[in-house]
Amino acid sequence: MSHQIFARIGKKIRETRIQQQTKLHELAETASISKGLLSKIENGRTIPSLPVLLAVVRALKMDLNVFFDGIELPEEKPYIYRKKSEYVPFEKEEALGFLYQSILSGSVGPVALEAVILELQPGSKREPVSTDGYEFKYVIKGEVEYRLGNETVLMREGDSLFFNAKMPHVPVNRSDQPVLMLVIYLLLP
Repeated sequence: MSHQIFARIGKKIRETRIQQQTKLHELAETASISKGLLSKIENGRTIPSLPVLLAVVRALKMDLNVFFDGIELPEEKPYIYRKKSEYVPFEKEEALGFLYQSILSGSVGPVALEAVILELQPGSKREPVSTDGYEFKYVIKGEVEYRLGNETVLMREGDSLFFNAKMPHVPVNRSDQPVLMLVIYLLLP
């Protein structure tokens, strides 16, 4: 099944949770899963098992038919195209000062990707995370310390970084200016 369908499911979970004014940790607790796993599902960064997906939908107190209404299988094409007007801004509850804008997501064959623009505010905070797949980072503007496991890489404008995202990682902006980054998440079979 296409990664796009899981991205759409994750988006619907997040939208429904926000409409219900439920916090991420509250829904995770009700569904008996970790807050980190729920965050990864909502952001399309991991594919939930069927029991986990059902537990989340039940925790949202939704009928399965109602939940899946409008989530359709995308037409498979050998490319992904998005217009600027379709870019979607979002924030993650567990991150302060991390402003994301989803610019492209989908799959081509067995490879799924999501591309986002990340604006990292001065004083931003987040615990290190690990996810399935790989990540590519490119600094468009500014300077950022990127923590990878026990190492720190200083990235400046024009620098790039690619790594296995299972390693705990977090960007840190120690400057008084916002940092702008292109972030690409890859999920391989």
